[in-house]
Amino acid sequence: MILEFIVILISILLSAFFSGMEIAFVSANKMHIELEKKKDTVLANILARLTQKPSKFITTMLVGNNIALVFYGYFMGDVLMRLFEHNIQNEFLLLLTQTFLSTIIILVTAEFLPKAVFRVYANETLKLFAIPAYFFYLLFYIVSQFITFISDFFLRVFFNAQKDQVQLAFSKAELGHYIDEQLETAEDDVDSEIHIFQNALDFHNVKAREAMIPRTEIIAVEVHDSLKNLKNLFTETGLSKIMVYNNSLDDIIGYAHFFDLFTKPKNIRSIILPIEIVPETMMIHDILNDLILKRKSVAIVLDEYGGTSGLITVEDIIEELFGEIEDEHDSVHLLEEKINDSEYKFSARLEVDYINETYDLKLTEDSYYETLGGLIVDHTENIPSEGEIIKISNYQFTILKTSASKIEEIYLKVLFKDI
Repeated sequence: MILEFIVILISILLSAFFSGMEIAFVSANKMHIELEKKKDTVLANILARLTQKPSKFITTMLVGNNIALVFYGYFMGDVLMRLFEHNIQNEFLLLLTQTFLSTIIILVTAEFLPKAVFRVYANETLKLFAIPAYFFYLLFYIVSQFITFISDFFLRVFFNAQKDQVQLAFSKAELGHYIDEQLETAEDDVDSEIHIFQNALDFHNVKAREAMIPRTEIIAVEVHDSLKNLKNLFTETGLSKIMVYNNSLDDIIGYAHFFDLFTKPKNIRSIILPIEIVPETMMIHDILNDLILKRKSVAIVLDEYGGTSGLITVEDIIEELFGEIEDEHDSVHLLEEKINDSEYKFSARLEVDYINETYDLKLTEDSYYETLGGLIVDHTENIPSEGEIIKISNYQFTILKTSASKIEEIYLKVLFKDI
């Protein structure tokens, strides 16, 4: 009886090992594996051999798992038969009981639990158990080779599919996942180059509305205004370009450059330069290409109704790659104060993804809004009044300051930490 229990235990452990390694191989970051294989170590050499032919590795794990299950089924059935043969007289009921108990045990201990653990720690477990996996890879080599040959034959004849091809390139998503893993596990400050690399991977997915200066912050002058007011506006803001509109911001007809004031113009209309117009949904890399091609540096962003949604410049686009670029004329200072680990004061203009990344919060991100104020308005469907308290999921927001058209400052309190 003791020998049978030992065999059953070993069978369960082996089945768990084979099932776990199978899911670890599928779930592991391929970029991480390739970088490990480049190291001059015994483990790197073993990983290279194991991953040389993916289907053969999977076949080996399946063969080992099936052999372990055969031993488990044979000995487990015998043990259960002796345990229940005196209590259950009906043969069908006895068989049903054996099947149910043995299936539950093997599913929990050798399928669900190991696969869950190996999936979460795929990279680590693949390296940790690479040597025993290679032992079984050699042990079942002939059997795996035969099964792989049969499967390749059927794939080629009936499905016109080719056998395993060695992967020579990696997708942008795989590279992004690898960088994310490195950022999450980094204990010290990460080099700015890594952040730039990560931003570059996401660059093609950023739309104009995510990088633009919002309509409410556009500095503009009416076309019929005086040149004196335009000169004062250039002096006060330190900007080199100021938008020019006709009647309202929804009808921006161009922009004025401060250099043109030295030509002694008669009025603002005489120095207006044409401006590019782009939709909110246009990708910023396409906008950048167009602006460079047309030798422009600024574009007006329109919403779906043709109204002015915002303003985007080449600098705004570049900042999506390199982070904030500040000069002596940048005077916008957004409130950003950490009181303690669960209390903060923020400007409503701060972007949600920036707050999540900087303060390790988990505020809900959505394509319908970019800023903290947008998150609250999307939830309340109106502009809250000062002093109003709003609870969203795990967070409590107190409105500290508002204007007629927007939220200005917010006090945020984390009600309880996510586990």
